[in-house]
Amino acid sequence: MMIIMRPGAPREQIDAVIAVIEKNHLSSHPIFGMEQTIIGAVGDGHYVAKEIFEALPGVIEVQRISKPYKLASRQFHEQDSVFQLDGFNVGGNEVPIIAGPCSVESREQILEIAQAVKEAGANALRGGVFKPRTSPYSFQGLGEEGLEYMAEAREQTGLPIVVEVMAVSQIKMMEKYVDVFQLGARNMQNFNLLRALGETRTPVLFKRGMSATIEEMLMASEYILSGGNNHVILCERGIRTFETATRNTTDINAIPVLKKLTHLPVILDPSHSTGDSEFVSAVARAGVAAGADGIIVEVHHDPAHAISDGKQSLTPESFAKMVKQVKAVAEAVDRKLVESPLHVGEG
Repeated sequence: MMIIMRPGAPREQIDAVIAVIEKNHLSSHPIFGMEQTIIGAVGDGHYVAKEIFEALPGVIEVQRISKPYKLASRQFHEQDSVFQLDGFNVGGNEVPIIAGPCSVESREQILEIAQAVKEAGANALRGGVFKPRTSPYSFQGLGEEGLEYMAEAREQTGLPIVVEVMAVSQIKMMEKYVDVFQLGARNMQNFNLLRALGETRTPVLFKRGMSATIEEMLMASEYILSGGNNHVILCERGIRTFETATRNTTDINAIPVLKKLTHLPVILDPSHSTGDSEFVSAVARAGVAAGADGIIVEVHHDPAHAISDGKQSLTPESFAKMVKQVKAVAEAVDRKLVESPLHVGEG
């Protein structure tokens, strides 16, 4: 349920409400506004009477949240969530671009690509160091060695780094390196991992499962939010359908639908949703036109010899062209791209 406090309610009244929430075995999630505080009471609240909270000093209204996903819903948080990531905002009027290879293959490779995508206009660097592969005999990633290379790329370019986490056991080690955890499609309903990410305060880029409905995606994100981690970015990355012309089917509909249902930022991954570099730029443009709050795309300096996902990876030259096209579309729908960060030591 959602407990709405009177404008200017003092902290002692807010704390008293939180104490009653926790006494009834619910978790409290306050949103402190400039003038008014709203407190979410989440858990099995069907057996807790609204009147318990309505009688408390400072409370003006108590509403039950009708959606099964509580903290992700616009009913709980009406305005778009916006949070800062190393110099730029996620979820606001700006449209950041995250780019980099599917896999970190070597120090030289990631440093070269990081510099190339930064010069082309990327705002963050992606790269996998633990790779969830269909075959156990395929390249599984460089692990912590790859994280060290990513951290070095961040030092050289100023780009924050986005890296996929595969298991609860990896979180503690990865927190020392990453700016954003990526949760892959195969782990969307790995509830132990979701709960563990909710206990961190590192932003999570949360990818939709290959066969997941929008409601299932939002319910899964609720695990992270309920742990107190409010920095969640939803990512549409294509779903599995009967169509075989592309690797997956890009659900462009999901972007405006999610923007209606949730306050969380929504971005698009045109690389995985198409599986073919020939279509990536077109789908990226479509995503921004539909209202996406950002794009994450795979870029490799030599796609033909990439260890993984070379077919869907743009070259640095193609990526630079895509950035210009996406910028034009963003401006046409009253948005704008984030200015690329200055090189460390510049300015």
